[in-house]
Amino acid sequence: MKYNVVHRGDDISIQLMQTFHRLVQQHGLILEEEAPDIVLSIGGDGTLLHAFHQYKEQLDTVAFVGIHTGRLGFFTDWKPDEVELLADMMGESAAVNDLRVVKYPLVEIQITTAQGIETQLALNEFTLKGVDATLVAKLHINDELLETFRGDGICISTPMGSTAYNKSLGGAIVHPSLDAIQIAEIASINNRVFRTLGSPIILPKHHHCDIYPRANQNILLSLDHVYLQRNDILSIRSMVAAGKKVKFARFRQFPFWNRVREAFIGYEPINENRS
Repeated sequence: MKYNVVHRGDDISIQLMQTFHRLVQQHGLILEEEAPDIVLSIGGDGTLLHAFHQYKEQLDTVAFVGIHTGRLGFFTDWKPDEVELLADMMGESAAVNDLRVVKYPLVEIQITTAQGIETQLALNEFTLKGVDATLVAKLHINDELLETFRGDGICISTPMGSTAYNKSLGGAIVHPSLDAIQIAEIASINNRVFRTLGSPIILPKHHHCDIYPRANQNILLSLDHVYLQRNDILSIRSMVAAGKKVKFARFRQFPFWNRVREAFIGYEPINENRS
């Protein structure tokens, strides 16, 4: 089994990487940067997003796993004191040539300009915001006009990204086994002149959302942690990526709703024996 490590760059992450290298050598795993079977992310969710974009052209052959070195990691299943256990379980998986994975949907973004169409992928979310003025854009669902949006911006998230920026916008948490994307408004203007739906929308696969911004607007795009400023966009199409999913290596069970509870609620029991 071939592996590579992407880390945050702080002292703790570097030390964990060095420890991991030493441990997996005992199991015969091979360090390979160009074409690994597994990419280990050491840091936080931002580090894993960086790893995803580094290897997004190899999603058919690469699986991800994460160790979080901060206080909260939604993508990252493992804690620093579990690095030896993770190395042992990876070694056992390699010995029997049995790598178990879960696959989650991505959002595909098609950006149309006068020069043609650019295609991008996002693991968490894609956002569209006005830079120096209110964003004005028409939203079409399956080629039918839904609304004219005016406000700060629009967030389109995957089910995995539904617990990130989308959640802070009042969007729903969506189980990642569902092939869907979610559209949430960012500070929309709603008054007697301008109206929007005002609620998040969940679209299944095979549906698409087209955004037509006002001509020559300065727009800030974000694809996970990557930011781009553009003023040449004619339209943006968002949909569940067809035939492409991200794979996460699962060496033990960690149910999604347990992950949600740990991330947002915690494990402190409620004292029901109050006087």
